[in-house]
Amino acid sequence: MTAYDNDSRIVMTLDAGGTNLVFSAIRANKAIVAPVTLPAMADNLEKCLGQIKKGFQAIKDALPAAPAAISFAFPGPADYPAGIIANIGNLPAFRGGVALGPWLGEIFAIPVFINNDGDLFAYGEAIAGFLPHVNAELAKAGSPKRYKNLFGITIGTGFGGGIVRDGRLFIGDNSGAGEAWLLRNKLNPDINAEEGCCIRAVRRAYGEVAGVPFEKTPEPKVICDIGAGNAPGNKEAALEAFRRMGEVAGDALAQALTLVDGLAVVGGGVSGAHRLFMPALVDALNATYMHPGGPQRRLVPQAFNFEDDAQRARFLKGDKKALTVPGSARRVDYDSMPRVAVGISRLGTSEAVSIGAYAFALAQMEK
Repeated sequence: MTAYDNDSRIVMTLDAGGTNLVFSAIRANKAIVAPVTLPAMADNLEKCLGQIKKGFQAIKDALPAAPAAISFAFPGPADYPAGIIANIGNLPAFRGGVALGPWLGEIFAIPVFINNDGDLFAYGEAIAGFLPHVNAELAKAGSPKRYKNLFGITIGTGFGGGIVRDGRLFIGDNSGAGEAWLLRNKLNPDINAEEGCCIRAVRRAYGEVAGVPFEKTPEPKVICDIGAGNAPGNKEAALEAFRRMGEVAGDALAQALTLVDGLAVVGGGVSGAHRLFMPALVDALNATYMHPGGPQRRLVPQAFNFEDDAQRARFLKGDKKALTVPGSARRVDYDSMPRVAVGISRLGTSEAVSIGAYAFALAQMEK
């Protein structure tokens, strides 16, 4: 149970992208209305703002009580604390910066909170998803080990990320913390990690190995079915496409976990293919550097695939022992295995984002 499982306050939410705007409302960590989906009209500011107002108004009209806040995911670059969006990639109408949060606050007369979808995904998984699930499994196994920190990544149209430190979402001084897409691409250091870890990267790699033009390559779900032997196609190319993606994602995660030192969770549309890419991802985390004194581990802790039965059992067991305190008969428990686990979203990406948005709004209002 989380702090807001029985909270009666309602928060209106939005998952915004360059194509569609999906509106909903959350109470007690659950959606309470049917979602409303509208086209974003991202190249026309007046029309886009009109859609945003229309969507939130439709949700408000369907609520059983007045909402306490608006909290939603919107693509950056942005000054999220100030509610200003300056995305010109998939939202060209926001060129130069638009005070979206203050505008909505004036219309609906309630607090408005905006964040990055990768941040809110990580926050949702830290509150009610992967992190508490792992800690519950550790408790069940009799381990004294517990985790407080989480790095979340989403793999889909792009490669997003978010950091939760000791139960709090870490945004950074420029609203730019956790920007996984800008980490190094191990297989091609001249480009960023996103170009090796997204939908188009999987399609591109499949086409290169299979000798198929990019525009004729299937979507990752079909490539996953090909790799699993459940659909016709080039199985070798499918497996290699996901192996490459796993290696790039794993190296990017290694860079992040070197600083964050916590669990890692994977979401997004491509995460459904985790059986094909997770082995390469975890191998990248456990890789070594060449060093004058011999091989040196990529990470201090050992990484485990929480979706693999044998690795999960080894992770939960750890290396627990009792040590005698010098000069005393007293003994203390000690787990001598530094370790991290990587797993798949326990909530589903959309639900994790919604719960993250809901909890963030209520936590901010309580400050």
